[in-house]
Amino acid sequence: MPPAPPPFDPAAALLQAWATNDRVNQYLLEHLSDEAWRAAPPGGKGRTIAAIAAHMHAVRGMWLKATGAPVPAAVDKETVTRAEAGQALGASHRALAALLTAALAGTGQVKGFKPDAVSFLGYLVAHDAHHRGQIALLARQVGHPLPKAAGFGLWEWGSRGREAGAGRPS
Repeated sequence: MPPAPPPFDPAAALLQAWATNDRVNQYLLEHLSDEAWRAAPPGGKGRTIAAIAAHMHAVRGMWLKATGAPVPAAVDKETVTRAEAGQALGASHRALAALLTAALAGTGQVKGFKPDAVSFLGYLVAHDAHHRGQIALLARQVGHPLPKAAGFGLWEWGSRGREAGAGRPS
């Protein structure tokens, strides 16, 4: 008879959800066309996709600064490449993962955010998801939509989670 699985670890599951969210962001960047990256928004108003990605990273930096945690280098919304944006989002993901790990192992609090670390994680994922939707819509509006399979792939959290390390033996 196989050994019983270990008990469910809510903190580990929350951190894995954060890792999966990062993988979904990276997956989106990987599937955008170069033409979409800097294309002017319809009507010339609003952010480019590059600027949206830079904003996502900047908001993470703002929260890290507010908590006193180390802040990864900022990126310039005018010059950032997809690769640089991916690296920056990866760096801010890791910094926030460290912050969340400490909060979940301690009091459950994140300095400057109420009510707790789980709500903070919810906020972070919601913010990213909002902007992923904007990016996908903007790519379509500027004539360079995501490939259909990639659009569906954004929702495959099981696959993206495995890519982010879920289910690997400890």
